[in-house]
Amino acid sequence: MNLDFKNKLINGDSLKELNKIPDESFNLIFADPPYNLQLKNELTRPDRSKVSAVNEKWDQFESFKKYDDFTYAWLSECKRILKKDGAIWVIGSYHNIFRVGTAIQNLGFWILNDVIWNKKNPMPNFRGTRFTNAHETLIWASKSEKSKYTFNYQSLKCLNDDLQMRSNWDLPICNGAERLKKNGKKVHSTQKPEALLHRILLATSNKNDLVLDPFLGTGTTAAVAKKLARNYYGIEKEKTYLRAAEQRLKNTKVIEDDYLDTLKNNRSKPRIPFGSLVELGMIKPGTTIFDNKKKIKAKIMADGSIKHAQTEGSIHKVAATILGAESCNGWTYWHYNLDGSVVPIDRLRQRLVNNS
Repeated sequence: MNLDFKNKLINGDSLKELNKIPDESFNLIFADPPYNLQLKNELTRPDRSKVSAVNEKWDQFESFKKYDDFTYAWLSECKRILKKDGAIWVIGSYHNIFRVGTAIQNLGFWILNDVIWNKKNPMPNFRGTRFTNAHETLIWASKSEKSKYTFNYQSLKCLNDDLQMRSNWDLPICNGAERLKKNGKKVHSTQKPEALLHRILLATSNKNDLVLDPFLGTGTTAAVAKKLARNYYGIEKEKTYLRAAEQRLKNTKVIEDDYLDTLKNNRSKPRIPFGSLVELGMIKPGTTIFDNKKKIKAKIMADGSIKHAQTEGSIHKVAATILGAESCNGWTYWHYNLDGSVVPIDRLRQRLVNNS
């Protein structure tokens, strides 16, 4: 890891600062670039009070071409500084996300998902001239099609009450105590909620990874990275935002290391053939194994295969045949006696994994 970019915030132009970074430095990038909202007039509520919207210069571009040139420039730099197995997240609205998505594909990233952030409490459309803009779109892409990107599937499933996490996320916008304010006014008009970044970093990065945010704003990415023991590097052009981010990080505490472990994906576990347990003498040929109700029985053969009635083969194949299924996890289907208790044969595999 390049220590020059570990847990630092930089005040500067994103393109210039990105250009200074060595190739393949970061594991993950989260980018919340200017949306190019093209607002021409102030937004007002029915009572004529002013709506705090994005009308700063940093979100204004002369033309779509200027915006596209800017997009290709910063995305090209991001691709260069991503590690070969790294990934990027980009968030946007209908104003820019389709142009950004085109650039992502044209530059050779590999899109993994588009995620819809459904805002539970969106700002209403005060004029009543179109649908309320109640979502933003995120694009998650690996550096290339061959990248072995991080995806903590089991952790996300656990986060979602043991259901697969879907690509539509219902999360509130940033408000309440989390919203940074100065003299009663929002410091940043589009501050992202920590819940959104918590899910992203938990899903697609690991402890001690180096995470970049090239458009840091008031530091949500850095704050969540610090909490989750990821290393952060943020670039922000506006000094007001950067000062707010620095103060925010001073007040951010890291979650205790004992509580940062996440569930490992099954595919990340070492592959251990059942026959290895027989070879190592952890379970002997001739041992009887059975289902959890001890109604179905099979004998273990010397080559690690098992035999039930007229069916023989691997622990997975025989179990699937018995159940009339295309496949079955034999590690959890088959059990054996351990000191008078019925336990899955997977217990033996876990013992081998822990001792390796």
